[in-house]
Amino acid sequence: MIDPLWLLLVGMIVVLGGILLLRLHAFLALILGALIVASLTAPAALEKFADAKGMTAKETTALVASSVGERVAQGFGRTCTKIGILIAMASIIGKFLLESGAAERIVRSLVRWLGEKRASHAFLSSGFLLGMPVFFDTVFYLMIPLGKAMGIRAHRKYGLYVMSIVAGATMTHSLVPPTPGPLFVAGELSVNMGLMIAGGIVVGLFTVSAGYLYALWANRKWTIPVRDTADTSVADLKSMAEKDEATLPPFWLSMLPIILPVLLIAGRTFFNSLAETQSPTTTTPWWQSIAVLINNLGNPNVALTISAGVALLTFACWHRDRRKNVTTFLQNALSSGGLIILITSAGGAFGGSLQQTGIGPRIQELATSHQMAVLPLAFFVAAVVRTAQGSATVAMITAVGILGGLAGGGQLGFNPLYLALAIGCGSKLFAWMNDSGFWVICKMSGMTEGETLKTCSTMMALMGIVGLLVIMILARLFPLV
Repeated sequence: MIDPLWLLLVGMIVVLGGILLLRLHAFLALILGALIVASLTAPAALEKFADAKGMTAKETTALVASSVGERVAQGFGRTCTKIGILIAMASIIGKFLLESGAAERIVRSLVRWLGEKRASHAFLSSGFLLGMPVFFDTVFYLMIPLGKAMGIRAHRKYGLYVMSIVAGATMTHSLVPPTPGPLFVAGELSVNMGLMIAGGIVVGLFTVSAGYLYALWANRKWTIPVRDTADTSVADLKSMAEKDEATLPPFWLSMLPIILPVLLIAGRTFFNSLAETQSPTTTTPWWQSIAVLINNLGNPNVALTISAGVALLTFACWHRDRRKNVTTFLQNALSSGGLIILITSAGGAFGGSLQQTGIGPRIQELATSHQMAVLPLAFFVAAVVRTAQGSATVAMITAVGILGGLAGGGQLGFNPLYLALAIGCGSKLFAWMNDSGFWVICKMSGMTEGETLKTCSTMMALMGIVGLLVIMILARLFPLV
């Protein structure tokens, strides 16, 4: 039987080599990696995997007898079941937040409340909030025009505004569902979604604070001017600050699609926790009826669907003259979401194939007496993959595929939430020329490649490292097991 570590190496070579050398799409590279690893996995390894999962004799026999294609397809299907609806709804939410003007309202309101002197705080806060349901690239596209307009008024702070936007949005993108990376990792590690949201926000606040401190220092060291870019000239920026806000929806309505799913999912977690106490109140019929309703509404699939409906209705009611565009916007949102579903599900198939090799127990053997070492290991794996191929989401998918087997059966000594968060923080190292997000920041902001590397890229790496340190401390003080 081939050592699982060798199969892990083969799988990583296939996936990374396919993406970097052969220029394969991530979906194809991940599926190819899953098929090759599955074909090299011995029946004895499958039997051990089945035994570790507590499968019956009949289920074990069926697994061993199944073909390579069947096992890969099953891994693909399991992942799609977990995240398919969630990613589709998150795509709809993000699209209609932008089209309705709700996202712009959030940014402008925070700037107005905090004042222009604290505009960087507004960008930081807005990025942090919008980074939960909206992809990082989209958040940056949304906020950078306002950052440029503010930079015209306070040109010495333009670099700070850009870094504040990046610092706010980049960590929630990798730590807080419903964005695909943390959504997928939480599902693979069986982390409660409400706990993942809460943990991601807590760690995110520490990392964002560290990133902002670096941004303040970097802004004093390097002054970055506002420059003409392909989409906007400096001459056009002055009029942006005077744009009529009457066309934008109110702040409470703009925030609703973001806050509502968080409240519903958190409410479900709260009610389920109370139900476990078996107190006299929680056993009454009226309480149980409410608990059933909250349990259904707080299911992430339902919560995100409701939120998507709210975002869509906000657009339809606030822009009645553009209702004819709803179908087109939905198709665009679902097209982009569908591609992400394919990639993440292929990542699930790859991860499932790796887990069936016995890689989890094998890595556990290497760190039997050093349980906390699993967290920096997860961080390192995600960091290596991110630096090698540029995608934070693919880095998280690959890392959880390698280390996901450690999460079951209480092997870690702490809640797998911390493993999920460590993977998310590791995916922040290191954004450079092979990362699409790097070019979005560079070209949309007007910064040079060197300026982007020493400001935003370095800041993200620092945030990831700080996040790991915070996670290790929290796992030691509050293991949650």
